[in-house]
Amino acid sequence: MGEFMVIPKEHIDHFLDIPDDLAAHILLTAQKFARRVQKIFKPKRMGYVVHGFGVPHAHLNVVPLKHSDDIVSYKFACIKDNKIIFDSRQIPLVPREELNQIAEKIKKQEDF
Repeated sequence: MGEFMVIPKEHIDHFLDIPDDLAAHILLTAQKFARRVQKIFKPKRMGYVVHGFGVPHAHLNVVPLKHSDDIVSYKFACIKDNKIIFDSRQIPLVPREELNQIAEKIKKQEDF
């Protein structure tokens, strides 16, 4: 209860294409209303999701979280005893060395 979206009036297809000042405004707006939802419904946390699918218009989903699996990836899902369950053990871990190499590539990448 209390899930909502913050959507810019201007049509922008992808969240990464939103100008920085508008992205900041979207997040600040989400924060303002998320605090109200937090106060009213008392979820343990508030989550933010930008996934880019569903509609071709940039938007930020704000989701009250009562459990750690309230926002999950399909990669967590598996079927046991004819029920869909979510289990983080389904996701293979990337070795630390590979994560470090990826982090270095990201650090060295220049903005455009």
